[in-house]
Amino acid sequence: MNRRTFFGLVLLTLLVAPGAAFAQAGYVLTPQDVTELQQVQAYLNSIHTLKAHFLQVAPNGLMSQGTVWMDRPGRMRFEYDPPAPYLLVAGGGVLSFEDRSINQVSQAPLSMTPLGILLGDHVRFSGPILVTRMEHLPGQLQVTVVRASAPLDGSLTLLFTENPLSLRQWSVRDAQDKVTTVTLYNIQEGLSLNPDLFHFKDPRSFQNGTNGNGG
Repeated sequence: MNRRTFFGLVLLTLLVAPGAAFAQAGYVLTPQDVTELQQVQAYLNSIHTLKAHFLQVAPNGLMSQGTVWMDRPGRMRFEYDPPAPYLLVAGGGVLSFEDRSINQVSQAPLSMTPLGILLGDHVRFSGPILVTRMEHLPGQLQVTVVRASAPLDGSLTLLFTENPLSLRQWSVRDAQDKVTTVTLYNIQEGLSLNPDLFHFKDPRSFQNGTNGNGG
């Protein structure tokens, strides 16, 4: 498998993680956990727009970087720096991944992806979202979640810095226990973002003489 093909498969992990290695459904929240989860929920729901530089690390250590924009709920764009020929756009309830080097597009319902949890209309770590692990590190908090109705469909780990609370990283774990990690730098919140950022223009549609549609 060549470098480009492998990297494309890693990006597809962000679309639909094919199954978490295990889900610790028996994790019991402590009173401190509950208080901190409430704070995390309030913080995530306070984020409306975000722009940041990102560094993505694949399971084999392959790194790429670029710019990410987020407009909650439901919209996100990953623009990879050259030479990576990739684009990842969430909008209109669909997550689209384009590999421009081979003119290939893969799509999935956003609600079926780990990122759909982060981009939900209202983030809530109860009911349909199951917290499987919380870990306290010096100055940091990690929260791992799955969908309660399908815990093997993928897990998402969010890492926050504390004082002040800030989202800095997320990781997606696949069925082979391989992890793809995205770390955020130079984060800006509360910006006015162009809605066109989240409109995916499918190159296949233009080839067929129609306009692309992506939300």
